[in-house]
Amino acid sequence: MQTLPSLQEGHIAVEEKGNQLFPVFVKLNQLRTLLIGAGHVGLEKLNAIIGNSRQARVTVVAEQVLPAVLALQQKHPYLTIKQKSFEPADLEEVDIVFAATNNSELNEQLRTVAHQKGLLINVADQPALCDFYLGSIAQKGDLKIAISTNGKSPTIAKRLKQILNESLPNELEETLINMNTLRQSLDGDFAKKVKKLNKVTEILVKPRKSFWEANIKWMIWLASILLIGTAGLTLWNTEPAFQHFLINIDPLFYWFLGAGFVFAMIDGAIGMSYGVTSASFSLTMGLPPASASMAIHISEVLSNGIAGWMHYRMGNVNWKLFKILIIPAIIGAVLGAYLLSSLEHYSKYTKPIVAVYTLILGGIILMKAFNIKRKKAEQKIKKIGALGFFGGFIDAAFGGGWGSIVLSSLIAGGRHPLFSLGTVKISRFFIATLSSLTFFTMLGGKYWEAVVGLIIGSALASPIAAKVSNRISAKTIMVAVGIIVMAVSLRSVISFILKLI
Repeated sequence: MQTLPSLQEGHIAVEEKGNQLFPVFVKLNQLRTLLIGAGHVGLEKLNAIIGNSRQARVTVVAEQVLPAVLALQQKHPYLTIKQKSFEPADLEEVDIVFAATNNSELNEQLRTVAHQKGLLINVADQPALCDFYLGSIAQKGDLKIAISTNGKSPTIAKRLKQILNESLPNELEETLINMNTLRQSLDGDFAKKVKKLNKVTEILVKPRKSFWEANIKWMIWLASILLIGTAGLTLWNTEPAFQHFLINIDPLFYWFLGAGFVFAMIDGAIGMSYGVTSASFSLTMGLPPASASMAIHISEVLSNGIAGWMHYRMGNVNWKLFKILIIPAIIGAVLGAYLLSSLEHYSKYTKPIVAVYTLILGGIILMKAFNIKRKKAEQKIKKIGALGFFGGFIDAAFGGGWGSIVLSSLIAGGRHPLFSLGTVKISRFFIATLSSLTFFTMLGGKYWEAVVGLIIGSALASPIAAKVSNRISAKTIMVAVGIIVMAVSLRSVISFILKLI
């Protein structure tokens, strides 16, 4: 091995100004590491090595070994302990060396022999003998930040590590995973990819907004509600014709207005169940399955359009998956809407079928609430087209289930949750639009009160659902929704059976 050059071998010594260290991150899991010394300092070094690279192959050479070091060997199969005196032969088949002895003469000897072998060495508590230092490390998932004070103040480095660990959000790991997936999906040249990634991460460096900037949308909504409320109250008191109009609206409108608001709030809190809760409620209120599905899908066009657009702007859409999914899904949705509309006259028979379906979905919601999961697939689901057709058909024919069927299947099949969600949401907009057009063409303006009620109610709830969801236990809501949906669906099934008897 070539001997490392040193200042003592004729090189001109240059006075160092500032921190001359070059930060690197070493793949210890791919190197052979030698640690000399197994006392308290050796234990600290060993914990630092293993703590940052659990698969690091480390050989410990020491005459005396602490019980704590021996205990680590039980947990780390790549750790080897040799209780003996150091010999130069121990440096054979080694890539990097750590010295943790309290013998200054031995440490100098170790450095000399390591350099003769062409190896880098770190000597504990003797910076002059070190080729590299171990910095304090702040870590959140795959993010590591190494801190160096050029050996002047390890205490300052530890304090900065503490500050960073406390201030860095725990969600950084999820963000890193999402960013990596986004980076892998980007097309185009390097400049285009950098521009896209800079745009996505711009929020990390934007200055903190003032109270008014951060809450402007809520102030707009508050002002709008006050304006509409004042105008409505004024018209009620001064215009008999307006009062007559409101009184003569079918009460069905007000029921669905409140239901749409509540169901959208639930959907915002737990990310699912708008379709199944709306379908169960619609059947209970006497709507035929086709009319109920029409009302649900028309009310979902706007909300899914907004959600799909937001995912598109954030780069959360897998366009390759979208292209495979969308055409079969639209065909399935239009076919389901057409068949269900054609059977409108047989609603007394289709109602119990839809009720059984919502009963099953209610059970699925309960399973999700208690984390009862099916075994995940080992490979990604490949029959995307068939999945899209089936999901679109069931969604239109039974009033909901696109998310429950397609999104759950994609995630269970190993696809990334964020990109699956974005793709499913933007696909849902086209499915809801075309199935709504099919329903409207076949049925006309039936039960417009229910349709308009759901649209207005869900629109009013959408801007505040996310805020409220942060203050409500998602599990509690899911359990309540699952039980209510199953109870209402079971009631419809039992009622049908009793009529047959």
